[in-house]
Amino acid sequence: MNPEFSVVVPVCNEAENVEPLAREIAAAMAGRSYEMIFIDDGSTDETAPILLRLKSELPTLRVLRHSFRSGQSAAVASGVRAARGPWIATLDGDGQNDPADIPKLIAARDQQRGVQLFMGNRKASRQDSAFRKLQSSIANGVRSGLLGDDTPDTGCGIKLFAREVFMDLPRFDHMHRFLPALFMRQGARVVSIPVGHRPRTRGTSKYGMLNRVFVGIVDIFGVMWLRRRYKPGLLVRED
Repeated sequence: MNPEFSVVVPVCNEAENVEPLAREIAAAMAGRSYEMIFIDDGSTDETAPILLRLKSELPTLRVLRHSFRSGQSAAVASGVRAARGPWIATLDGDGQNDPADIPKLIAARDQQRGVQLFMGNRKASRQDSAFRKLQSSIANGVRSGLLGDDTPDTGCGIKLFAREVFMDLPRFDHMHRFLPALFMRQGARVVSIPVGHRPRTRGTSKYGMLNRVFVGIVDIFGVMWLRRRYKPGLLVRED
């Protein structure tokens, strides 16, 4: 029997974070029908061996491995493609997203039927440095202004969405940063939910100003082109 939820976690060189994060996910999802899928995106540290060892203790854990580093969007896509659940929850692998917020997103789904993407919003609880907050503020402002996706925190890693909609999205590098606009392109509804955010206490960040803002400009224009060239109507129901 397939689970109702698949928790997808892309990781790269997060050996210090994967074990506590996997155990937190198991605690947060206790009593639910779920699986968790960690995608090791070409790590060169002990990330993969630690995850493989944990499989004997955590029966819901699945481990996928990229043969070379492909990026966060590719890792998320690999996890969603392999997922058995119709609903996907995603978390960043650095431990800053709190797995205890996943039930909050599930509760929002249960209360708001017909919404296909629930986005976490860290605005009130962001635990990053002032400079990193500035980076994200600029990136979110540029995206929101050009795409009109009405989402205050598109870079938040914790999300809950319908797998069937995601599987029909176009694939490209950094697509995970544009899920609200891409879901809306499909005619889907998107809602933002306040979530917590924790300081990074282990490992190092993989992102800087260049890949948060300047590289993303090219992607934004690509998403704008995709939206202009697509006629919505993909969500079809048989009565």
